Amino acid sequence: MLKKLRTPLYLALLIPALLALTDFLTPIDHGYWNVRYKLNQHQANGSTVIVELESDSDHPDSDTVATPRLARVLEQLRPQMPYRVYVDAPVKYGTDAAGDRLLAETVRSFGSGVSLVARGQTVGSLGHTFTIRDVRMPPKALSDVAPIVISVWNGNFIDYAVSSPYSVNIAGRDYPTFAASLAGKYSGLQDTFEPDFLVDPDTIPKVGERMLLSGSYTPGLLTGRTIVVTQSQNVPTIGYYGKGRIHPLAVDIAGASGLAKPISLSLGQLPLLLISWLLIRAGSRAGSRKSKFTLHALAVCAPFVIAPALQLIGVTVDTGAAFLSLMIYGGARAWQLRVRRVQHTSTSGLPNLLALSAQPLEVGRDVIVAVIGRYEEILATLPRDLHGECARQIARRLSVGSGIETIFNGEGGHFAWTEEARPLEMQLNHLEGLRALFSAPLQIGTFTFDTNIHFGLDRNEGLDAQTRVNSALASANDALSSGRSVELFEAERLAEASWELSLHARIDEGLRNGEIWLAYQSQWDMRLGHACGAEALIRWNHPTRGPIAPDAFILQAERAGRIDALTYWVVDEAITAALALNAAGQRFQMSINLSAQMVDKPSLVSNFAEIVRRRNIDARLLTIEVTETSSVRNRPAAVQNLSQLRAMGFRLSIDDFGTGEASLAYLADLPSDELKLDRRFVSRLLTHDRERSIISATIGLAHALGQTVVAEGIEDDATYRALVDLGCDVGQGYYLGRPQAFPEFCQGLLKMGQRRFGFV
Repeated sequence: MLKKLRTPLYLALLIPALLALTDFLTPIDHGYWNVRYKLNQHQANGSTVIVELESDSDHPDSDTVATPRLARVLEQLRPQMPYRVYVDAPVKYGTDAAGDRLLAETVRSFGSGVSLVARGQTVGSLGHTFTIRDVRMPPKALSDVAPIVISVWNGNFIDYAVSSPYSVNIAGRDYPTFAASLAGKYSGLQDTFEPDFLVDPDTIPKVGERMLLSGSYTPGLLTGRTIVVTQSQNVPTIGYYGKGRIHPLAVDIAGASGLAKPISLSLGQLPLLLISWLLIRAGSRAGSRKSKFTLHALAVCAPFVIAPALQLIGVTVDTGAAFLSLMIYGGARAWQLRVRRVQHTSTSGLPNLLALSAQPLEVGRDVIVAVIGRYEEILATLPRDLHGECARQIARRLSVGSGIETIFNGEGGHFAWTEEARPLEMQLNHLEGLRALFSAPLQIGTFTFDTNIHFGLDRNEGLDAQTRVNSALASANDALSSGRSVELFEAERLAEASWELSLHARIDEGLRNGEIWLAYQSQWDMRLGHACGAEALIRWNHPTRGPIAPDAFILQAERAGRIDALTYWVVDEAITAALALNAAGQRFQMSINLSAQMVDKPSLVSNFAEIVRRRNIDARLLTIEVTETSSVRNRPAAVQNLSQLRAMGFRLSIDDFGTGEASLAYLADLPSDELKLDRRFVSRLLTHDRERSIISATIGLAHALGQTVVAEGIEDDATYRALVDLGCDVGQGYYLGRPQAFPEFCQGLLKMGQRRFGFV
């Protein structure tokens, strides 16, 4: 039951119903009624005419009327035979005896046709009980001559008139209210009544005092009508819906208009709230979309139609609770639809990875993420309206192959699902079978595509769904980049996740604290037998994890987007070392490694040029070693950048030649200066004739192209001598010198002197 009450439908009933017991809905009602009356006011019926007394020229600030003056006005009215006369002006009684007698005689001459209006001085709150302190009563001598009516109104939070009682008890005596007296209706179904603000107060007939005395007004205008003699000086204003703050007499006339309707009844907030809510409820349960729309539209229209319609017969229903109910339900449903849109891709209509992460995973389920190679290229080829169809076709194949009904679709060609955990070998075979389904091309409209699919697998039960989905996603991306069919996310890798995710800050801290530093490994001219250069190698001695292998943190730096900053720091440090070594007078070459993630970037050449200019170094003293060329995304841009660097004077070296993508094709594309033989060939030089032949042929090829050959991984004298015999130009390895910090490296050079043919 509690769960049901927390749904948008029932919240849309309970919250407004509770607030209806307070004044919190009043601003909504105020706004609605103010607009409603402003747009729909009509002319007054003309049964009441206002005679406006002008301000006293001798006493302009006076808020009272002298008795002779009032008597003269009443005398002028009597021949017109008005229906009734109300004096709505404080009378200055007791200062002019003759005038007082004249006024009393004039009032008596009307018989019972003249009433005095005692006007309230404040607007009462809803339910306020008015007392003599709230009303400015006329002098007792006058009240003995003419009956008194009271004008008092209850108002809302900004003193807009809302209701008035039929009568007010003052000092133990009941007095009818002014509006009730105007309407001739002194009781009703409730103790209070409401004004009819549809009456436009500007259309109430008015006659000025001078016009009355001179007779310059429309003949018959006053005959048979109710006349209100009033003055506007120093009268507190009151709020009138649709008009703003005006003289309270207009509200009294509007109150009389309201009482003229068949009934006068205020039903409050609940009736319209229930009607709107029942329509909302019916719409939420309707079967067809058309029925839902119709019922919800009726719920929205109900406050705008029912309230004005009932008002025509004198029944008032407040709209605030109904409007709040609509806002709560509409806002909640809009939020639900937004969440649903977030949980579904805009093109495919499939639930996305967020939806999978948000649902609890059952025990004994594997999380699998599949990634389609070159997916963005496929989408770039297809028209936009076929993007969703492409994702749905892939999902259908995965659904058929896995037996899972729901496939979740993420960006970048990722598709995820969960299925019952099998023994690892069986699960891997199952995924290989899924991969075979994609050997057949995709047919999207008139387009045909070959697809390449890779899988990430997470089997770490006990973790939350989001962590497992992210783990499988990372494994799928690793499988794609490495070319493997399936990548399993191991628990050990999960333990390293926090380290990898905070690597950005840790690298910055390591650079500041000196934990990250450069080691220099010497390179030897094998013909002359002395050191001719060095390779700058980054090292990290972490205070708690100890020495971190360069391959480990460089890979993570690339993933974290920190490889650029790290590389430029290495370049700056290496230049400092190169300048110091070359200051002795002998040419000393410095080699720097460049990640494949940087070689195709547009800013690479300008950044290197700026560093060379700032450090004032001859670019010919620096060798750039290009590594991991298999991961270069934009090969033409990479070749263009490296060619420009070479034109600036930098020497270019193809690192790890003979492995992976560091092949003849790359050698043909890139106008390099140097080839570095990989240590895997060098280490087998003395034991395998095949490797010896490859090295010999590579040296010959390089020399034919005008290249220098550097052999890595020389561990002993015999290998060194064999490479000399084969014509290798430069050697590097532990036999010739281990990587050392710069001070130790310089001392080692001084101690070692020259090395000739393997002897120190």
